[in-house]
Amino acid sequence: MQTRSSRPSSKNSTQRTTKRFKQSDKFGKAKPHSSSQRKKTPSNKPRVRPEDRKVLIFNKPFDTLTQFTDGDGRKTLADFIPVKDVYAAGRLDRDSEGLLVLTNDGILQAKLTQPQSKSPKTYWVQVDGAPTEADLDKLRKGVELKDGMTLPAKVEVMAEPQVWERNPPVRFRANIPTTWLAITIIEGRNRQVRRMTANIGFPTLRLIRYSMGDVVLGDLQPGEWKEITL
Repeated sequence: MQTRSSRPSSKNSTQRTTKRFKQSDKFGKAKPHSSSQRKKTPSNKPRVRPEDRKVLIFNKPFDTLTQFTDGDGRKTLADFIPVKDVYAAGRLDRDSEGLLVLTNDGILQAKLTQPQSKSPKTYWVQVDGAPTEADLDKLRKGVELKDGMTLPAKVEVMAEPQVWERNPPVRFRANIPTTWLAITIIEGRNRQVRRMTANIGFPTLRLIRYSMGDVVLGDLQPGEWKEITL
């Protein structure tokens, strides 16, 4: 997406922005970033006119890349979505499924993806084994990954959701139970949820993103998309 960014007008402006990033909410406190790591705030993103805004939701199938082009012949968004000039708000791993929001609005992209926006993302996660509440409390408090501590997550055991069969199906271990969890985070590190469950000893077998902010997957089936209004 072609965007133009404006810089803060002064050092004081930068300091106020940094201070705002440090504020906490029900998810916990975010660690401050260095100037080289700090992401742009939504206010630095150009806003499209309401009549020009496009917002699509898509149920990304397993084994599909979250991009429109690929030189290796793998499935991409272009295999499903013919709409031009929209881009994914955040990524979803090739081996993950579920909700992807695409838009031409940089402000909305930032709101949905940047941690300082505090926009929650909920995943339905099938893990190998049966974690106890003590295990899940580790995720609720935050766990130490290679790239630092995670912010506290909301984690609940859930009934197996009525969703589509995955192709290929998940491989199960004989005599080992699996558990479905609803995990809500406000971060979006690379393969974060998978690394979080592995950290407490329960590898993720299947991961479906159900919601981003107020946007939910609903009854969309894999490969289906529709335009919505936000």
